[in-house]
Amino acid sequence: MGAATLEALAAQAACCTACRLHETRTTVVFGTGSQRSGLLFVGEGPGRDEDLQGEPFVGRSGQLLDRLALEELGLTRAEFYIANVVKCRPPGNRDPAPDEIAACSGFLDGQLEALDPKVVISLGNVATRVLLSTDAPISSLRGRTHAWRGRVLVPTFHPAYALRGGSGVVAQMRADLVRAKLALAAT
Repeated sequence: MGAATLEALAAQAACCTACRLHETRTTVVFGTGSQRSGLLFVGEGPGRDEDLQGEPFVGRSGQLLDRLALEELGLTRAEFYIANVVKCRPPGNRDPAPDEIAACSGFLDGQLEALDPKVVISLGNVATRVLLSTDAPISSLRGRTHAWRGRVLVPTFHPAYALRGGSGVVAQMRADLVRAKLALAAT
């Protein structure tokens, strides 16, 4: 697997019309970062800035995520991989619909297979619920690790929520990232 597979998947995603999100996208936001770090962040879907630039988490949320990853994990964006559940922006930054998530699931599954991360950090309700196949809220799932597909999954808040929620939410995100760092070191 590896880089060639990710490149092939990205090429498939670039011309995907499997759901209605392709009708309003500017760009497919496939994923970016190190393919060897063992760490994968998964968000819900691209926002406006991501749709325009073609890279996940490039707006204010991404800046917060980059800062927290550096401070708590000791990693820059180039040292981990980051992707989303859906690869195209839902209009108005709404949550992706179940059929849109299903249409994109093969791309995320392919990324997981190619990257083979040891630790996955899910960012927010949508990504966490999709990955853990649950309806439980992020507030009840974060704060611990979950065994998932032979890996460790660490749920945490979405950085956009942390920007709105203030220092308490940011502190909880920091704790979750430390939890991920410990899990990564133990693998």
